[in-house]
Amino acid sequence: MTKRVALAFSGGLDTTVCVPVLEEEYGYDEVIGVTVDVGQPAEEFEEARETAEALDLEHHIVEAKEEFADLCFDAVRANADYQGYPLGTALARPVIAKAILRVAQEEGCDGIAHGCTGKGNDQLRFEAVWRASDLEVIAPVREMGMTRNWEIEYADERDLPVQAGNEGTWSIDTNLWSRSIEGGDLEEPDHVPGEEIYNWTTTPSGDTEEIEIAFENGYPVGLNGESMEPIELIEELNELAGSYGVGRTDTMEDRMLGLKVRENYEHPAATTLLNAHKGLESLVLTKEERDFKAQVDAEWSQKGYEGLVDGPLVAALEGFIDETQSKVTGTVTIRFEGGQARVVGRSSEYAVYSADAASFNTETVGKITQEDATGVAKYHGYQDRIAAQAEKAAQDAETKTAADGGNEE
Repeated sequence: MTKRVALAFSGGLDTTVCVPVLEEEYGYDEVIGVTVDVGQPAEEFEEARETAEALDLEHHIVEAKEEFADLCFDAVRANADYQGYPLGTALARPVIAKAILRVAQEEGCDGIAHGCTGKGNDQLRFEAVWRASDLEVIAPVREMGMTRNWEIEYADERDLPVQAGNEGTWSIDTNLWSRSIEGGDLEEPDHVPGEEIYNWTTTPSGDTEEIEIAFENGYPVGLNGESMEPIELIEELNELAGSYGVGRTDTMEDRMLGLKVRENYEHPAATTLLNAHKGLESLVLTKEERDFKAQVDAEWSQKGYEGLVDGPLVAALEGFIDETQSKVTGTVTIRFEGGQARVVGRSSEYAVYSADAASFNTETVGKITQEDATGVAKYHGYQDRIAAQAEKAAQDAETKTAADGGNEE
């Protein structure tokens, strides 16, 4: 009986080496390469195709951009970020993992494999999806302790179709929502990166531009009065916001396994849409809703970072998010300026706001007069004042006792 394994395949050094390793070390008769499209550059698919052809590898390319874009917009409704940057790679991994699993099951595979190391997050995100199946989960790089140098030598010995493992100065991961850059000199926290690491964003200048983003039930649906589908809107904003230098993050990131790593990201559309969404929420949600939703959003973001967006907790969190987002409909004006995407205007029929009530030029707030606030002002901070008085009285008593020598008459 033929033993088959599906491999998450990019055509790079790691996954190219995994093909013969799965055959020689793990005893698989056939390896199926699967590349999933979540918005990578066209040249990456061409590399995967060419490498697969050179390896005589059965190769599947799966379209998942629409599914990924929908998840990114779910993340907008949850104001999702991790340690200050929008989730990108983390959100893409479960989408990729599910697509590979579908191919593996359709092709009657016995196993499913990835080329992740044992140091990163992606191994966990892939396997959280795959281990729900009955397929053997294989991680050759992790299980065999492969190093970069070992892979290069192995590829040379077998004349594998890789350029001596030279994939550039940095390790770059690109999808529709974000572009990450790591490795090389960037691994040093004190190294100041040059403009050459950026591809989606230009150096911020003095130029400015204002745009209007429309939302329905918390979902971005249009730009400057024109309705757009998720993929189109994200691609348009990546180009437009990126031209103003919007969406750069340089961070020391805490990975799930405890390692602290230096990461650089570009995410123009994500930054713009998240800022706009928060701006609209500030107009339509009450203080209590905003305060509690901040906790819900933090939990959603953590699960998103872990690649566990399909878990029961996220489903429960989204019940609350759905309820609040029923009012997050309206428009937000964003100004691109100095590398920032700033909210400078917002409008909604659900606004929890009255210009007449808030104005300094009106005497009353509906039927409430300004004098009515006097009683509130008297009670405001009352317990604090009582606490301060009690503390002062206790200190005075201690001082008197000490002055009397601690004796009672």
